[in-house]
Amino acid sequence: MDLYLKGKKAVVTASSKGLGRAIAEQLAAEGADLLLCSRDAQAVCDVAAQLAQKYGVSATGMAVDLSSPEQIGWLVQQAADRFGRVDALVCNAGGPPSGSFLSLDEEAWLHAIQLNLMSVVRLVKGFHPLMKEQGGRIVTIASSSVKMPIPGLVLSNTLRTGIVGLMKTLSVEWGPDGILLNTVSPGRISTDRLVELDSAKAARDQVTVEKIQESMVKDIPLGRYGEPEELAATAAFLLSPRNSYMTGSVFYVDGGSVKAI
Repeated sequence: MDLYLKGKKAVVTASSKGLGRAIAEQLAAEGADLLLCSRDAQAVCDVAAQLAQKYGVSATGMAVDLSSPEQIGWLVQQAADRFGRVDALVCNAGGPPSGSFLSLDEEAWLHAIQLNLMSVVRLVKGFHPLMKEQGGRIVTIASSSVKMPIPGLVLSNTLRTGIVGLMKTLSVEWGPDGILLNTVSPGRISTDRLVELDSAKAARDQVTVEKIQESMVKDIPLGRYGEPEELAATAAFLLSPRNSYMTGSVFYVDGGSVKAI
């Protein structure tokens, strides 16, 4: 299926690795021009160069700290200067640290709010003027925890759910502008973030990482962890003109691990 993304202008945050990189590659494969960002300047510039060479698209990488409102404003200006418009925006950021409610201090909460919630608020608000005239697509990356909270991830459980509420609200407010907003919620996808979480749980439970993975897989009907490319395919469709009538929804890419209806 042609997603009609050739020549479209896309911005993908936190795209030097993991889910962000996989989404950036899927968009490049469909012919979209890219503006990528990460806190790691060298890594994201390398990714941009690789995608540009492989797919013959325009791709630029730049260093941006998504917890900084000034740097998000700078990213928006860069997109305006380079593209003049933005057709697709992916709001992605590294997950907050694990921990129980009582183990986390106020500083941890405030930093997570800035990085994982306020970054989305600032990104969608900043890019709205670049989408309003011609419409656009926005996808935020959350977690399956928005439906079924994950033990030991109280920060993620709280803030990701807030993102879903924001996207649903904006889908109503911005529908007349032709801006469609959706949330993609990964389950256990094989990324560095998941290695970190599995390792932390193994340390807490005093077992091997392999034991943790075996236990987790038992709760996944498809019997395995997902791959970043599998989530990227879903995101690319939602970001494309092929998605013409889905907005304000949450899409779980989790192998069936969320049992709630």
